[in-house]
Amino acid sequence: MTEFSPKITDESRDSQNTIPPTSVLHQDSEAIAPPPPSETPQGGGPHRRIIRRWQWKPRPKLWIGVGIITIAGSAIALAAYHFHRLEQSLPEISDLSAYNRDGTLTIQAADGTIIMQTGPSTREQVSLDRIPEQLLQAFIAIEDRRFYEHRGIDYQGIIRALSANVMATGVVQGGSTITQQLARMVFLDHERSLTRKLREALLAQKLEKTLTKEEILERYLNLVYLGSGAYGVADAAWVYFSKPVEQLTLSEMATLAGLPPAPSQYSPLVNLDLATERRNVVLRRMQEMGMISENRANLLIQSDLVVNPSPHKRLQVKAPYFANFIQKQLPLYVSSEALEIGGLVVETSLNLQWQEIAEQVVKEAVEIDGRAAGFDQAALVAIDPTTGEVKAMVGGANYGESQFNRVTQAQRQPGSTFKGLVYAAAIAAGFSPYDSYNDEPYRVDGYRPQNYGNRYGGWRSMLNALSNSTNVIAVRVLIDVGFEPVISLSTSMGIKSELQPTYSLALGAYEVNLLELTNAYGTLAAQGQYIPAHGIRRVINQKGETIYQAQFTPKQVLDPDSTAITTWMLTHVVRNGTGGSAYLADRDVAGKTGTSEQARDLWFIGYIPQLVTGVWLGNDNNDRTWGASSTAAFNWREFMKRVVEDLPVEEFPQLPDLDSHQGTIKAQPHQPKWVQTGPAAIRRDDDDYHKHINNSSDYGNDGYYY
Repeated sequence: MTEFSPKITDESRDSQNTIPPTSVLHQDSEAIAPPPPSETPQGGGPHRRIIRRWQWKPRPKLWIGVGIITIAGSAIALAAYHFHRLEQSLPEISDLSAYNRDGTLTIQAADGTIIMQTGPSTREQVSLDRIPEQLLQAFIAIEDRRFYEHRGIDYQGIIRALSANVMATGVVQGGSTITQQLARMVFLDHERSLTRKLREALLAQKLEKTLTKEEILERYLNLVYLGSGAYGVADAAWVYFSKPVEQLTLSEMATLAGLPPAPSQYSPLVNLDLATERRNVVLRRMQEMGMISENRANLLIQSDLVVNPSPHKRLQVKAPYFANFIQKQLPLYVSSEALEIGGLVVETSLNLQWQEIAEQVVKEAVEIDGRAAGFDQAALVAIDPTTGEVKAMVGGANYGESQFNRVTQAQRQPGSTFKGLVYAAAIAAGFSPYDSYNDEPYRVDGYRPQNYGNRYGGWRSMLNALSNSTNVIAVRVLIDVGFEPVISLSTSMGIKSELQPTYSLALGAYEVNLLELTNAYGTLAAQGQYIPAHGIRRVINQKGETIYQAQFTPKQVLDPDSTAITTWMLTHVVRNGTGGSAYLADRDVAGKTGTSEQARDLWFIGYIPQLVTGVWLGNDNNDRTWGASSTAAFNWREFMKRVVEDLPVEEFPQLPDLDSHQGTIKAQPHQPKWVQTGPAAIRRDDDDYHKHINNSSDYGNDGYYY
């Protein structure tokens, strides 16, 4: 078979190679056909195909449409971008059980009991299983009837609310769900703007994805503001009806459920009639939803609303001196920004049972002992020496009358309680408890210490002198050890007040406060390890994040052997000396009494291995008392004998070998300019001049200043 191939003439080649000129084509343009082959240009010549240019015709409507589409697309893209940004800016949602409002502060005892709250806080948090079923129904009926059906936003509810508001020509219903209200409470402010409403809606949806319906409802009922300063249903039940939430009647439940839209107006303490009307609306809504019968609704609507108000629990403060101490400690551990924002929960070391015992002891000390001994104030603090945690603190007889904290703020002369630190320095410098000094009239560089009753006992060991609180020997020990070692050790053990290198330092002439002195004795109880006294364990912000955790590392400031020897010496003070009133039958006690000049201050600081407690008695105006430090020791015992019921008996460390004991600090003996002893130390202007001149050889053996 012969293959057919078309013959290409010059004319056809020209037509194939002819490329029409560039033209703009439009979808609406009409194609212009070339002239028929018979039509040829004038002038003859070979036939050539004539190609006419394509024509462009403007279409304004088309371009307007394109512009509208472009603008709309850009707007949608921009809206999507901002929506994405808005969604990305939403806060993280986790467990809301730790949430607290801005500006609030909650201080808890060691067992979690709230001892103080400030700001718009919920005092009593209740779990959902404690809230009566009909109270839940009342809130759902009036606030969010489709709560269990929607996923954060109730579109039907919004339409229903809009319709009701239009018909009433005013706002009579809200469209926000319980979830939206919770989102607003926790994450947003009350700004009226479209952005805030969008954030609220997005957060509500996020909450629904993160929490169960039960968790949302529980948090809402614990946070919602219900007027008259009450936050949450439990607080409101107390404020309005003086009863726990479990004991509310249905009428009272409906009253609480009606409060959220306008709590200041609907509060039964503000307007009982309006509160009754609102209660009836709630009851009728519950009836419509089949939660209660019509007969019961009618019966309750016809009944009177009876209120029985009580003061806010959040205004009640337990352990007020301790709570005030914690407030002042907070800035040491938490930033000013966090304090300003608030919403903080402070977990403390307070043992509430011990605190109640301490408050009773202080009260009875003032009312019973103070009346007889001429003092009207007392203070007590107890510290765990192994951790430095304050377990109980009472800063005065009556916080309502005086907020001055005599544990932390009162600077008083410690008297002979300071001798415990002087003797600790001596032992640390290598002295023996059996080193002896002559107890006789003594004048050094013009300064003359006098024993209690101006009686002297001749040669005494350091052990005997400490037990009987002999002043002369305490000064002589201070001179032999040196001012600097005593001051340095005292400071490292916890004394923060200024101490001066003078002879009267040995007798407690320089003022300290009860907390630091008790803290210093706590160092002895902790075998020479110092931990600063503190009451804050942990601080949690409103997001549930820990922003402070107590982490104190003990510092060894006195070697264990010297500490054990000093403790052994201080047990003799209680067994055989001035501290006998602090004796406990089942265990050893180490401690020291102290009385300042003219008995203006009465002290006892004592410890067992697990607890160190300090007691002070006196008058704020520094008037003298007619008491003795044995009264302070007695009240120490009244506190400790009840506290140790919770504590097992622990022994103090064994007494090390005294013959092989070596010091760990270096003594820096002071060199007086001149010293007088015996009758030569007594001057005519001394108040005991005639006593000693008449009988200069008999100083007695029981003189001590305690």
